[in-house]
Amino acid sequence: MNFRKLGETDLSVSEVGFGVWTVGTTWWGRIEESDGVALLVRAYDLGVNLFDTADTYGDGYGEEVLAKALRRKRNDIVIGTKFGYDFYANPRREGHKERPQRWDAEFVRHACEQSLRRLKTDHIDLYQLHNPRIEAVRMDDLFETLEALVTEGKIRYYGVALGPDIGWFEEGEASMRERRVPALQIIYSLLEQEPARSFLPIAEEEGTGILTRVPHASGLLDGTYTVDTRFDPSDHRSHRKREWLNEGLRKVERLSFLSDELPSSIGQTAIRFALSGANVASVLPNITSPAQLEEFAAASDMEDIPEDLVRRAHEVHDDGFGIAGPSQAAAV
Repeated sequence: MNFRKLGETDLSVSEVGFGVWTVGTTWWGRIEESDGVALLVRAYDLGVNLFDTADTYGDGYGEEVLAKALRRKRNDIVIGTKFGYDFYANPRREGHKERPQRWDAEFVRHACEQSLRRLKTDHIDLYQLHNPRIEAVRMDDLFETLEALVTEGKIRYYGVALGPDIGWFEEGEASMRERRVPALQIIYSLLEQEPARSFLPIAEEEGTGILTRVPHASGLLDGTYTVDTRFDPSDHRSHRKREWLNEGLRKVERLSFLSDELPSSIGQTAIRFALSGANVASVLPNITSPAQLEEFAAASDMEDIPEDLVRRAHEVHDDGFGIAGPSQAAAV
């Protein structure tokens, strides 16, 4: 496993991290706790040191399971978690709809203390605003609270995690240029290249460390999907229209030149592509099985994708994968 510095922080993170939401929620299918703990421990054994979770994953469970797995390795890992959703006052949730958010100092401090308790630690390495709108990014008192938490030693750095889904250019630009956040988490994949590609030069200018997630475009790029794939009702992909899968697979076919030219699996190539972006420190794939973990972790030791192939992947995307117009390529 290779490591990169996260922006201008002193955090050294593994090129392949672990997005804990796959074992902390049912959004990617149901995983028994014992299996989730085993995956987290095995990831550590393979050199993964960045574990990214959120307080709202499983209403706190995503932080608790991480502590169960790696509490004794606390000094050897980098923990990123997120805050902003008030699931404390809004315990019921309709499907996958967003809960109300709160950004006032009282709530942020409460959320931080609860995360510290669940993680069984005295500090959080990277505390991220979870899917903030522009109004939150421009709240001075919110960032004053975060600075106070840094001074108090409860968090080392803070950042912004953009979402849900792709987009959010205004929020990302303001986070980097106006707030000068040390880290920004974004979606970036061969199928979902914007607005990430527009963020990367800004990150390079501002010294922002980039974390990318969903490099396999919700599974389309991990080599396991076919037109006959079906999802468990609890899996968030089961709520998407069937056209999403069919169109996504057609787009993947347009990227077959990568498999023809490279020795890596398509899942590993997808990770190397995300790592090719300027200031990208780590990629957070969705890991649901030991086989995926082994495959994805090994991507760190593979050679970079040649620049000409990266450019060709950009061109295919910008041409709408030959399916939609250049500016109308459907997000997946």
